[in-house]
Amino acid sequence: MDTKLISQDLATVATPLLAVFAVDTAEPKSEKPSLSLLTTNEAVSAAVAAVLTSGEFKAAVGDTVVIHAPAGLAAERLLIIGLGKKKSLSLDELRKGGGTAVRAAKPRGLREVAIAFPTLETISAAHAARVIAEGIELSDIDYDTYKSDRKDLSVTTATVVISAPSAEIEAGVEEGRIIGASQNFTRELVNEPGNILTPTVLGQRAAAMCAEVGLKCEVYSTEKLHELKMGSFWAVSQGSAEPPALIVMTYEPEVAQAEGAPVIGLVGKGITFDTGGISIKPADGMEKMKYDMAGAGAMIGAMRAIALLKPAVKVISVVCSAENMPDGKAFKPGDVVTAMSGKTIEIVNTDAEGRLVLADGLHYAKTLGCTHLINAATLTGAVAIALGKLNVGLFSNDDATVEKFTSGLAVSGEKYWRLPCTDDYADQIKSPIADIQNTGITRYGGSITAAMFLKEFVGETPWIHLDIAAMAWNDETKPWLAKGPSGIAVRSITEWVRSYAE
Repeated sequence: MDTKLISQDLATVATPLLAVFAVDTAEPKSEKPSLSLLTTNEAVSAAVAAVLTSGEFKAAVGDTVVIHAPAGLAAERLLIIGLGKKKSLSLDELRKGGGTAVRAAKPRGLREVAIAFPTLETISAAHAARVIAEGIELSDIDYDTYKSDRKDLSVTTATVVISAPSAEIEAGVEEGRIIGASQNFTRELVNEPGNILTPTVLGQRAAAMCAEVGLKCEVYSTEKLHELKMGSFWAVSQGSAEPPALIVMTYEPEVAQAEGAPVIGLVGKGITFDTGGISIKPADGMEKMKYDMAGAGAMIGAMRAIALLKPAVKVISVVCSAENMPDGKAFKPGDVVTAMSGKTIEIVNTDAEGRLVLADGLHYAKTLGCTHLINAATLTGAVAIALGKLNVGLFSNDDATVEKFTSGLAVSGEKYWRLPCTDDYADQIKSPIADIQNTGITRYGGSITAAMFLKEFVGETPWIHLDIAAMAWNDETKPWLAKGPSGIAVRSITEWVRSYAE
């Protein structure tokens, strides 16, 4: 999609659909809304006056109403989009507003939409421009990719309209386009079927992206895993006819960093299809296991954004990709494997495979010089039991690192909830035959015991683990976003990385 910025009087913008935002200015507990447009344009205000006082439009987030042939405007249609209560208006509502404008145009067969840049009191213009552009980018994709009768309803042009030229808003729009497109890159990877996106193909697509944006990329396979003695990663790989892929992407800042400067490591779980292995999953819902590489997808998308935003900090991403299959060579419950770090692991359940590939990925990232680590993975169903589908589970061994991460969430708009990862849980993964086992000794606290397993491989390195299992897939269509892959964590990881460049 071509997202443009123009300076023009809203009344004179000739477009099939002009979108303006509205908020409810009433007190939070008030039953009767008091509606207000986020524009000072008199012609637009006059055109919507009757609708705002009719009581039919409440301005809740995602609410819309269309006025055809609005009086006094050059636009063919005027779309009013609700952003909720003014007092609670955040960047995320603006992001959703930008997306709602595009999603409203699609079923009407409209290829162009214009969006009035909102008049705001407490939100910076640059941040507002960025998130509106993100919402525009994220909203246009639908995931009926392989339908033979697929109808192309994409919006080709989205124009953000401002009253006067602004370098600040222009920069914000460009930043939003980069981040939104990078998140879409992740979403497209996650949507691919397992028979198409094998570990090898994931490596190829990561390499092609890196070549496009100027990142160094190395893709290795079986021989490298054996050379590095990645016994934990290889154990998961060995049951599949598809070879594994170890993908290493490196971003070097334009200005050489001082000695001792942080090197950020992004590690992703890339299981392109997960049957559960010998501990095979139930058939019901197994088709969704193509999304088990969403953590890897998040890291690949974040690296794309980082390459284009150019923060002054070195970043290395390690993606460990494999299929988890149950053939005659597959690893088995009761096996003992040796990780790259030298730690021995008893396999209790082969469906707890993500932590096994991440164990070697995290250790390898440390050997490459990473001083701060973050990993993302669709790791446990237990995190959904704990937090539902509203928050990503966050675990860490370092409070300062978490504080840096959470400080960017007001901009990223993604929700995380920190869960414990303290040493008093360590006994839950002790093995009678090896150093540790790959599941907890009981079913309780499953997301925590998974985090404790990963913690064994980071040592004292500041580290964050994001369990995105409940949040990597949208189960229903929203007014601003299609059903399907969410691309969760791309925005937050990008913000976290950029915080080290300040």
